[in-house]
Order: sequence, then C-alpha cells, then structure tokens
Amino acid sequence: MSTPEHIQPHPVRENPFHGDDVLVLLRGNQWLEAEPSPEQIVFCEHAAALLGHFVEDRIGLAHLLRFVFTYDAAEVLRSTEAHAVLSRYAARDVVRHLALLVLDGGPFTSDRFKDVVTHLKETLEVRGRDLFHPIRLALAGRAGEGELDRVILLVDEAAALPFAVPVKNARARMLEFCAALD
Repeated sequence: MSTPEHIQPHPVRENPFHGDDVLVLLRGNQWLEAEPSPEQIVFCEHAAALLGHFVEDRIGLAHLLRFVFTYDAAEVLRSTEAHAVLSRYAARDVVRHLALLVLDGGPFTSDRFKDVVTHLKETLEVRGRDLFHPIRLALAGRAGEGELDRVILLVDEAAALPFAVPVKNARARMLEFCAALD
C-alpha cells in the first residue's frame, strides 16, 4: 500500500500545526463534542507536535488522527496489507511477543515503546520492516512508516481522556487483534 500524498514518509520540514488544528479536527470528526478540558488541550498540543512533521495539510493530519480514534482489528485483518505483513518472516512471532509485552505492562509511553522494540530485537533477532510492520499493524491498524509509531504513542494518552468516542488503548487493541487473528 502506498503512502497517501499528503503524508510524508519522514519529517522533512518544520511543523506547521498546533493544538488548535487538532482541536478543529477532533470537533469536525465528532471525536470531541464538549468544550475541551485542560487535559484534552494538552493532548491536542502533543498530537500536533508528534504528527505535524509527517503531513502536508489538515487532511493528512486528520488521516493520522483517525488511527488514534478508530480501530477495528477484524477490519484491519481483512486487508490485503495485513495478509502481506503477517506472511513475512517472523511476523506472527513479533505479534505473539508484542502481545505478551503489551498485556504485561502499563501505558504505552515513548520509553515503554523503546523498551518493547529493544526486547523484540534482542529476543527475536528481527529488524526493520519485519519488526515494525507487525507492531504498527497490531497497534495502529496499518503497517507503514514512522508516523504510525507516533500514532501508537498517542493511543493510551487519548484512551485516558473522555472523548465523544471511546479510544481503545494499546492493551485493548492487542487483545482485539489477537482474538481476530485466530
């Protein structure tokens, strides 16, 4: 699957987005219906900071935010992309080990994500897309590039806040993915 034109594979420019841009998108997609709490405003700033470098416009930003706010493992696993990822070397081993690590720990923070990746690299001796694509598929709902790692970092943060739609945290996504995988 190719990357949509409004999403850059790597940060190449200054981030033009701010929390207000994210707030507008949250309201426009009906993910936020009330006045934002201070915690939601902090989330919007964090989301803009993490995702803004990867997109050219608000359409791209909305596209990445959609991965935070919507997740359906059964739908993910019906995609051709999922079949291609899961047929690669050690992909199912990555998913199994990832599940154990996600289900065993707390919130999926940046430090935790680094620890999980390090553990998987050492344990499975898998690198590159063979490692990252199954992780991104299971937790973000799509295999792809580094922008999806930033999506994963926002999932638990968003799940802890009262949005108009409940956000599935990394643990819930992993459980759903494993259940749909069988």
